[in-house]
This record gives sequence, C-alpha cells and structure tokens, in this order.
Amino acid sequence: MLDLTGHIVGMLAIAINLVAVAGFLPGGVRNRLGLAAVVGVWVGLASALAAAGRLAFSPEQPVPLIGVLLAVPLLTVAGLAWRSQSFRAALLGLPTHGLIALNSLRILGVLFLALQAVGRLAGPFPWAAGLGDILTGVLAIPLALRLARGDAVSASVIARWNALGAVDLVVAVVLGITSANGSPLQFIHAGVGSQAMQYLPFSLIPTVLVPFYLMTHATIAAQLHARRATAASGEPRGTFA
Repeated sequence: MLDLTGHIVGMLAIAINLVAVAGFLPGGVRNRLGLAAVVGVWVGLASALAAAGRLAFSPEQPVPLIGVLLAVPLLTVAGLAWRSQSFRAALLGLPTHGLIALNSLRILGVLFLALQAVGRLAGPFPWAAGLGDILTGVLAIPLALRLARGDAVSASVIARWNALGAVDLVVAVVLGITSANGSPLQFIHAGVGSQAMQYLPFSLIPTVLVPFYLMTHATIAAQLHARRATAASGEPRGTFA
C-alpha cells in the first residue's frame, strides 16, 4: 500500500512542479514543451535505473548512480545560470511566492514517517527528513499566501524560511548517505537505514524531487541577493511576488 501511495504521490508532485514552473516561464509554448521533454527524459532515466537496481549501494557498486542523478541537475542548472544571462534572468524572474508555494508539497514528507513506522526506514534519517519536510511545507503555505496577496514581508523572513528548507534537504541527503548499508560513507548503522530511498517509487525523491527543491531554494536565495544589490544601488526595491 505504501508503494502504491508513493508512486501516486511522487508522480503527482513531479507533475504539479513541472506544470507550475512551465507556467512561470517566459517564452511561450516552445520553452514549456522543451522543459517538459527534459523532465520527462530525466524521470524516465531515473525510473529505469532504479528498476534495474542501479541506484542501490552494494559491494559491486559502492558509488551508485543515485548520487550522480542528484548532482547532475544541480550542476547543470548552476552552469547554465553562470554562463547564460538570459537563463539567469529567467530564474530571477520566477515568482518568489510560486516557488515557496511549491514547497508546500513537502508536507507529504509524512511518508518518511510512515516508512519508518513499518520498518522500511530506520535511524535518524526518516525523522530528520520527514519532520523537516513537514515543517518546511507547513510554513510555506502562509508565507506564499502573504506574498501572493501583496502583503509586506521582510526579506529576512523569506531568508529564514529558505534556509530552513535548504538545510533540511542537505541534512536529509547526508543522513541518507551515511545510514545507507553498503555506502562507503556509512557510519550510522541502524537496521535498514535509508534503503527504501534506493528503490522505486521512493528513489524519485533523491533523484528528482530533492534536486528540484534545492533549485527552488537556490533561486530564492539569488532573488534575495539581487534585491539587496538593488537596494544598495539606491533603486526602488519593489515587492516580492
């Protein structure tokens, strides 16, 4: 039952994030279709590798592809943002309230706690990942609503929420790696550890959803930095949207 729920929730979250970001992007249908194609190929690749067991730690594969799949989207987007002014401008132009609102889906981190309850996750990983995601998602809702209404929200409030959400993901990744049986970096030995994250449907979390949410936090941080730079130059700061 949890696997079926994981499949439904995972694909629904990916679809919502994709549709929302595609709607935010400038440039019309061509850009949206291009984004959909890239995401579709990536999800298909991540699913195929997981189904083949290529994402699991083992003596024969001490450095599984799960780490590569987590890092490649982040490095790709960072590289494009660094080299392309238009790409960087597109990221900075994404609505802050929309990026925050998408993080409300992280309330579904309750699945980590459900997997821990049935013995499919163990150790500190499910508690840190689950509770951190739930807290980030719950706090995202009123913050996104305030921004969407045009209420005055200080940059420091957004920055604190953004830091909380980003730190939660980084901590979850570190605990997931260090509690994975067979990982060369394992030092937390707690039964099954983070094993469920190496197989479908839950492998889509570290290979698709975690990179996406880290990108939202990086983008929001860049928007805050740009806002501070604008304020320092004496130009009107405007409002978050």
